[in-house]
Amino acid sequence: MLATDWMANQQDQRIAEAVRLEKGRLSNFIRRRVPDAGDAEDILQDVFYELVEAYRMMQPIEQVGAWLFRVARNRITDRFRKKKPELFTDQSVVSEDDSLSFEDLLPSPDADPEAAYVRSVMLEELEDALDELPDEQREIFLATEFEGHSFREIAEATGVSINTLLSRKRYAVQHLRRRLQKVYAEFAGR
Repeated sequence: MLATDWMANQQDQRIAEAVRLEKGRLSNFIRRRVPDAGDAEDILQDVFYELVEAYRMMQPIEQVGAWLFRVARNRITDRFRKKKPELFTDQSVVSEDDSLSFEDLLPSPDADPEAAYVRSVMLEELEDALDELPDEQREIFLATEFEGHSFREIAEATGVSINTLLSRKRYAVQHLRRRLQKVYAEFAGR
């Protein structure tokens, strides 16, 4: 086993252990302060995402529990400080029970010629943006968004931890948002 593989495995184990130990308490802490269950879950996922990022960036965390609660408190504060309402396109796509698909966000194929053109351009841009993703990110994105697989199913099938899969999907979503925002802005400015 390569040293980098061993280190990644150790990181995954530390992350999984921290999530296992702190998820319940952290979820209750957030839920008591955030009235909307969806917002509370988003914050919880953001906190765990930051934990994954910190480990991947080799940032030492001495007291993981205290660090997680501090990050949660900061995310809660950030959420309440937001000046503008959050748009659907700003929402995280990490939810396994999302009932809206990309198809729902595009103009109808039966609409006027301009809408059909916008739809074709958006689909082409989405394809190009997906092609730019690293394989692992593209695969998890397609599996969850287009094939309807849950993170648990994918983790069991591949042996990759759920935290790693969440991280890969988050990177994919961030890239796609940046990439497609330019096209969206072009059409919205018409």
